[in-house]
Amino acid sequence: MAAMAYQLTYVMLKPGVIQRRLVGEILRRLEDKGLELRGMKLMRIAREPAEEHYGEHRGKAFYDDLISYITSGPVLAMVIGGEEAIGRVRLLAGATRVDEALPGTIRGDFAAVTTKNIIHASDSPESAQREIGLFFLESEILEYEDPNGPWTV
Repeated sequence: MAAMAYQLTYVMLKPGVIQRRLVGEILRRLEDKGLELRGMKLMRIAREPAEEHYGEHRGKAFYDDLISYITSGPVLAMVIGGEEAIGRVRLLAGATRVDEALPGTIRGDFAAVTTKNIIHASDSPESAQREIGLFFLESEILEYEDPNGPWTV
């Protein structure tokens, strides 16, 4: 059996989560899965970093709506750490399309409209590194000893 790898990943709770007051519920789900909060900030994303963040979608039919949505209100940007954090967060988030997101996932339980997706989660170590660097300074990512560590890994 291969050893699991500790990873950092970028997670963003989008404007609908803030407006619907779902932050606590979603954070609880991440923490319940043994993931740890390493950085967090409530922020409004300006158009330029939003376009850089979603650059791979430029030219797609939904791109302008995505940028408008993500810049329409505050988001909660987070750096989440843990064993295989990228895959764990994406599994908890569920499928992007509302009609494919299974009950029990964050999107399956809370998302109602695909174009108003409620959570972003990095899809690879490369994306996580790029996205974390876009929204966080290195000094804003904290390391600390988790006394519950032996129970969550």
